[in-house]
Amino acid sequence: MTMLHKRDPDWLARALTALRSDGYCIVGGILDDALLAEIRPAMYRAQAAIRDEVGATRLVRAGEAGVLRLMMKFEPVFLRFLELPEVLAVVDATVSPTAILHLQNGFILPSSDKHSTKGLFQTSFHRDFPRHLNGYLASINLLFAVDAFSRDNGATFVVPASHQKEHPPAEEAFARATPAECNPGTMLVFDSTLWHAAGDNTSGRDRLAINHQFTRSWIKQQIDYVRALPEETVLGCPPRTQQMLGYYTRVVTSLDQYYRPENERLYR
Repeated sequence: MTMLHKRDPDWLARALTALRSDGYCIVGGILDDALLAEIRPAMYRAQAAIRDEVGATRLVRAGEAGVLRLMMKFEPVFLRFLELPEVLAVVDATVSPTAILHLQNGFILPSSDKHSTKGLFQTSFHRDFPRHLNGYLASINLLFAVDAFSRDNGATFVVPASHQKEHPPAEEAFARATPAECNPGTMLVFDSTLWHAAGDNTSGRDRLAINHQFTRSWIKQQIDYVRALPEETVLGCPPRTQQMLGYYTRVVTSLDQYYRPENERLYR
């Protein structure tokens, strides 16, 4: 497993090499203690707000009681992930400077026994981009460890070199999956076609993490963030953040929008 730190002068080049060969790497030191202290309570507040809006019954039925979608609607601090220099560097070097945010999902993985998590999507081996495009990199994941990742609290397990393959790995490859154990504030970067799964959290405490998936701009987002967020929130973001939210990849809905001057077009 390639372990890097943002202070390493060549961390990006080494990360890209690991992505090509292994499908993943770990980069430490991305989130500082102050930001982590802000993020943790914000995740629980977002979880409560999502539960109030959607209803606990629907979340449980979907198997997503611990999944937090659209957190930035309730807690703007999560928009700041789209401004982190290391995030922008990886995105630019992999899926291009015009890539957009496909999803940002928080995970509050509760402590439980292994039997209670059996069958959940997160704890079953899967690919976040389940399409084989002959080696073309269309999607990249950046998963942040808000809490330390360890074997006993459900660290993400990865199957090395299982990315960019047309068929799933053999069963014995899953048995040899590697836990991405790391410190809080670490960024796990992986090709979205890599097979991975959350582990079982038996630590007695929640394990918090935030996943980002960035795709080429022509791929539809999981959530239309520009429409889902308040207009003033989007317009108050830096231009690059607006672009990553999908502000410049909107579909026109009228002839008036279609025939706007080039600098006002919804799709650029």
